[in-house]
Amino acid sequence: MKTIVSRRRFVGHMAAAMACVSFPPALHAQNRAGIGRALDDYDGMARLASNENPYGPGEPVLKAMTEAFKYANRYRYPDPGIVRAIAESNGVQSENVLLGAGSTEILHVAATAFLQNGKKVIGVEPTFSSVYEFATGLRTNAIRLPLRSDYRQDVPALIKAVNASADEIGLVYVCNPNNPTGLIVPKQEIRQLLDGIPRHIPVLIDEAYHEFVEDPDYATSVPHVNEGRPVIVSRTFSKVFGLAGMRLGYALAPANLIQRMRPHTNGLNVSALAKFGGVAALADRAGQERVRTKTIELRKKIPAELERHGYSVIPSQGNFFMVHIHAPVTTAIGQFRERGILVGRPFPPMLEHLRVSIGTDEEMERFLAAFKEIFPKRA
Repeated sequence: MKTIVSRRRFVGHMAAAMACVSFPPALHAQNRAGIGRALDDYDGMARLASNENPYGPGEPVLKAMTEAFKYANRYRYPDPGIVRAIAESNGVQSENVLLGAGSTEILHVAATAFLQNGKKVIGVEPTFSSVYEFATGLRTNAIRLPLRSDYRQDVPALIKAVNASADEIGLVYVCNPNNPTGLIVPKQEIRQLLDGIPRHIPVLIDEAYHEFVEDPDYATSVPHVNEGRPVIVSRTFSKVFGLAGMRLGYALAPANLIQRMRPHTNGLNVSALAKFGGVAALADRAGQERVRTKTIELRKKIPAELERHGYSVIPSQGNFFMVHIHAPVTTAIGQFRERGILVGRPFPPMLEHLRVSIGTDEEMERFLAAFKEIFPKRA
């Protein structure tokens, strides 16, 4: 697959609009994840740690963002119609959409809105843990249930736990597909969850990897929003759309839940570049399909190679996978880094399962070569 946009071409698009780029915030984020690297090594690393889109935004998106630089000095600028575009692409009304600076802000806003007065969030572990971390910041607790033996989320156990402590629960969190396993919660189990718990408890369903799912048992939970169920669907432009650095995400929810969340945003967190780029990204269907198709191709190819080498891989529906390495992940992370490859962090209690993001063909070949060098073939 031809790379959609190289870093040099991206800089070429932006050169007329800005004189320099500031790296410290990005470096801070990488250092938090334990994968900090010197600036002069940035482009040379195979970055398979953060489930990013390795191809970047397509040409129409770059063009839209470049043109939006003329509004960089203004708090107020023409509305590109991002809320309307999101609503139309998901079959909801504009009143059902809330913008955020990445879906992480949406998770933060949901926690702030619904975990007041000591209310708790409940979900599984391991999963994307931001909501749990936000709960800790709000001086409340997270109830974390273990995955099933097949690494799937245990919906009957979740229903039982919610009903046992219904007065204490302010939010249920489900990442679908789950990060880090990549496994889905089937559509019938989502409905079982919604039918099985009190209607006053919102269910936050994180669909960051929605666009990569092929499994016919999966379905987005957006129709439940249109049914008026207490469902908040969070989405991001960081994955298939390639806009992780632009920070753009959104919530889809019934209007009454959006109204409860909106006071916890200030309306200025999303930049002009992100909004204009987001509208263009939604319209770039061909670009989305190229990224999706190539990601799924490599998601099948690389795990098959690893399994031929004797290592089991959890069948993922995201833009990443988990391989059982039969060794401490913390050690493996360092071994890959020495070879110029960044791979995922530990996810307790799955401390011998390594999460690997899907990169380009070249990056995945580098990963395979390094894997076979580090780990001997198993019978």
